[in-house]
Amino acid sequence: MTERAVVDGRPATGADLGLALAARAGHFTAMQVRGGRVRGLDLHLQRLARATEELYGEPLDHDVVLASLRALAPHDASVRVHVVRTGALHVLAVADAPVEAPAAPRRLKTVPFARFLPHVKHGGGFPQAHLARQAARDGFDEVLLTDAGGRISEGAVTNLGCLDGERLVWPDAPMLPGITMLLLSRACPHERRALRVPDLQHFDAVFVCNSWGVSPVGAVDGLELPQEAFAQVRARFDALPWDPLG
Repeated sequence: MTERAVVDGRPATGADLGLALAARAGHFTAMQVRGGRVRGLDLHLQRLARATEELYGEPLDHDVVLASLRALAPHDASVRVHVVRTGALHVLAVADAPVEAPAAPRRLKTVPFARFLPHVKHGGGFPQAHLARQAARDGFDEVLLTDAGGRISEGAVTNLGCLDGERLVWPDAPMLPGITMLLLSRACPHERRALRVPDLQHFDAVFVCNSWGVSPVGAVDGLELPQEAFAQVRARFDALPWDPLG
C-alpha cells in the first residue's frame, strides 16, 4: 500500500485520485531512497525526459521531478515517479516501504514474450505480472522473457546480467535498460551478446538486477547455475555511488 504521495512537488489530496488511475497509461521510473540519496539520479532524470518527449512530444521540467523527490526524501523508501498527461503534464511520486533485493538464488522460468515499446518503462505491466504469477505457481521466482528463437531479453521486472571474468555481459535484444544495469555498465567493462539459456552455464555468475539491487540466479528452467562468483557482482553493486537529492 502506498505510504505517501506527492503531485508536482506538493502533498497529494483526494482530488488527485484521477492522476493515480491515469498513471497506468503513463511512464515511470523506480528507485530506492536512503538517507535522502538515490543511485543514478541523472539516469532517472534522463529516462523520464526521454520517455516524456517520445510519448507526449513535450519537455519535462526536471525541477518538478526533483521537488517531488525531495518532498519524499526525508524517509527511506521505495519510490516511483510517474509522468502523467491529463490535459497537462503532471509528476506523481509515490513512496512505499524500502525494499532490498532477495539474497537467495532466484529460479527463473523462460517465457516467450516481448514487451511493447521495451525501451520505455511504461505502465502496461499486466502481461508481465500475469506471467510472473503463473511462474510462481510453478515454483519459480521470476520469468525470463525470450523471443521465438530462444534469445533472452529481460525478466518481467529485472535485467539479466552475466559475469565473464572481469566483464559484464548483457543480452543483445530489445529490452528496458534498467538504471542498475546502466550504473553497473558505467562502472565496469561490459558488452552485449545474443544469449540463450544453454549459454548461461559458461559464465562465472548469472544475476538479475533492478531498483532493488542485485540477486544471484541459481537456475533457469532446469539448468542449475554456479553462484560462487556472485560476491564479485555484489561488491560492484555495493560500490555504486549515491546521489543527494538536495
